[in-house]
Amino acid sequence: MKSLFPYLLLILLFSCKTTTESSVTEITWTSMFNGTDLTGWTPKISGSEYGVNHLNTFQVIDSAITVSYEAYDTFTDQFGHLFYEKPYGSYHMKLEYRFFGDQAPGGPGWAFRNNGIMFHCQDPKTMGLSQAFPVCSEFQFLGGSGEGERSTGNLCTPGSHVYIDGALVTDHCINSTSVTYHGDDWVTAELIVYQDSII
Repeated sequence: MKSLFPYLLLILLFSCKTTTESSVTEITWTSMFNGTDLTGWTPKISGSEYGVNHLNTFQVIDSAITVSYEAYDTFTDQFGHLFYEKPYGSYHMKLEYRFFGDQAPGGPGWAFRNNGIMFHCQDPKTMGLSQAFPVCSEFQFLGGSGEGERSTGNLCTPGSHVYIDGALVTDHCINSTSVTYHGDDWVTAELIVYQDSII
């Protein structure tokens, strides 16, 4: 399978309810993916209109969302994103992902085994036809090549900047301290966002 930045994922989200009687927080996980199809998710691929799943880039295979460039002869900056139907402000997201297959011909070197979750994101309906990435913060996932170190769970900031410990950081990506995950194994990742204050 040819893939520019392929991954499979299962996404869960929880909302917290606090009871006043016992002051105990009850966590309820809500699935954002039904395991069958892309109901609730809308694609936006650079060069295509919002809602067009160009060349079947996003698919559900074996009960997992799959990103595939198998139908592409060559990759020419058709970066793609799936947007969930419901916006969230404060949440805890838990998911599993993995990379597999070979990179699509024409894919840039930095995109090798590279994907992520875009959050604090612009409305996809406002993206330009050829806009490669939404203005957002990204919970970046990287896979190893079999040699060297390559952290995952990094923070990237297309079109934006963040404050860390009170200081403005204008670097495009800030690496995490994670280990490198080589191969095609599943990796579990979690993202906790408190509105617009702490990530």
